[in-house]
Amino acid sequence: MGIDFDRAAFEEINERWRALGMPGLAYAKNGTDVAVVRKAMAPQAYRLIVAARVALIGADTTSRFYAAMTLAQLPQRVGARWQLPCVTIDDAPALRWRILSDDVSRGPLPTMRYFKERIRTIAAFKMNGYSPYMEHVFLDPRNPLPAPLDGITPAQLHELAVYSRHFHVTFIPEQQTFAHMHNTLRWEEYAPAAELPHGYLMSPVNALTYQYLQQVIADELAAVPHPPFFHVGSDEPIDLGRGQTKLAMRSQGDAAIYAAHVSRVAELVSRSGARPMIWDDAIQRQPQILDRIPKTTVIVNWKYGAETTFVPYIRTIASRGFDQMVAPGANNWTEIFPDLPTALPNEQRFIGEGKRAHVLGLFQTVWHDDGESLYEATWFPVLYAAAVAWQQADVSPRRFADDFPAAFFGSNDRRFTNDIQTLGNIVHVLNAATGDSTDSLFWADPFEGRIAGRLSDATLSSVRNQAETVLTHLAGARPPLHANAARVMALAARRLDYLARDFQIAKETRFYYDDAKTNAATLGIAVRSLFVSKYLLWELRDNMEEAAVLYARAWDYENRAGHRASVLERYHAAAQSAIRRADRIALMTSEDFLRSHHFPTLDETLGLPAAP
Repeated sequence: MGIDFDRAAFEEINERWRALGMPGLAYAKNGTDVAVVRKAMAPQAYRLIVAARVALIGADTTSRFYAAMTLAQLPQRVGARWQLPCVTIDDAPALRWRILSDDVSRGPLPTMRYFKERIRTIAAFKMNGYSPYMEHVFLDPRNPLPAPLDGITPAQLHELAVYSRHFHVTFIPEQQTFAHMHNTLRWEEYAPAAELPHGYLMSPVNALTYQYLQQVIADELAAVPHPPFFHVGSDEPIDLGRGQTKLAMRSQGDAAIYAAHVSRVAELVSRSGARPMIWDDAIQRQPQILDRIPKTTVIVNWKYGAETTFVPYIRTIASRGFDQMVAPGANNWTEIFPDLPTALPNEQRFIGEGKRAHVLGLFQTVWHDDGESLYEATWFPVLYAAAVAWQQADVSPRRFADDFPAAFFGSNDRRFTNDIQTLGNIVHVLNAATGDSTDSLFWADPFEGRIAGRLSDATLSSVRNQAETVLTHLAGARPPLHANAARVMALAARRLDYLARDFQIAKETRFYYDDAKTNAATLGIAVRSLFVSKYLLWELRDNMEEAAVLYARAWDYENRAGHRASVLERYHAAAQSAIRRADRIALMTSEDFLRSHHFPTLDETLGLPAAP
């Protein structure tokens, strides 16, 4: 044998086992407590034998790394001891590629420490690709203006690529090159490249577009040389033909113009040997685009709803001979916690149909459109997608839920999964009841009648009871692994509880204020009810300021400082609004009611617009 134990496998196993209170492996070249065996097998396939001695068997280091990741999860607690069950496992992935697409451009931008934690975690669950979605966050030396002050430097991008490779994860740059480019086009230097003034889409008829893209792509490829893929975005070109490209659109048609742009950018990428990747939404509308772009292009087929089938989308691409990856979503964007009743069926069905169609892989997406959602809340849907993509057979959400606490948190406490499912269900119920995302509801004015009218007392009470059950469990929960994910779950539960409470406060403030007006002749009752109205607004203030502290801690665990202040400002602004309203009630009590014997309506006191 004489094969060295993989250093990354050694690190992953010891990180996990020591957190669980187990002794780690002793590392020595050409020998550990584990036998490492090279044997001809299918790519990424492995055999794991646990008997008198442990054996990791596979054709290459990556295969044996996956055997080690299964070994890492095998120990079982028996009384006061950990034991390894005697097993023989033969395993191989259903999909060759299992990639995480990670939005790092909408506000949350990970620290290098947390970038690496994400990479180690997906590697531990046998994902083999990491693709950071970038719009303007790469600090390009030749184009420094668009990036935030704490953007990703070329050295950092290179460091992440090297770090990923150590853990058998391929680093795949993902750079938008068409739409979603406002943060570049807002700068006057690049404004001439905008389809519409300082807009959203880079115009394909402006030379500056390709001058800029050539430099940015070349500099990213210098930092990450020769990746197998390079994603060039190109989704949602909604503004195409509305500005600079209008005349060309009339003569050539939008499919031809779109395809010409993709082909031109693909050429910039292909020089490195990388295969270009693009999103498929334009293609689903106009399949003839596929007749005009390079056959080496990989189409990333993204669909996020719980549709009855995704086969027609898959067939549109397959029928023209293109490789594709299926891209379900964590359904976390603009939400306090992922909408799991939408995310899990989306992932199960889409990936399952992709496996049966023999697609190239999974391109699991996490988005942060609102600029404030936390990545730590997404591990359940992300790792469920990874499991479905790996397993040959279907993976039921229920079975995955049963296994998740031990695999992820290192705990047999099933309540962790109950907590996750409860939070996801609350989000789903609130979405259905209001048509709004939970982030929108959290920041909405609870005195806004149009929204409050869609939230019944029963719904608000149910949300709070469920969220508080989660909080009660998590208040004393200290899982040995991924403890911060549990803290983010607790934060989500508190925010959902406060969301519902804020709408209760608005209703109760109005009740007590009107009660005071009804009982104006009984001074003690009237003053007491007015004071309660004021105190309720103070409660709303305190809820926001308390949540701000917890949110700041969660942000700091994951992200660089850049966007932090703008998110926290929303908490402080909501608290200030509550303070001003409480002060208005106090002033009305002393000046209007007690001194002038005048009792305006609550809307007049708070300066609210009159109801339509």
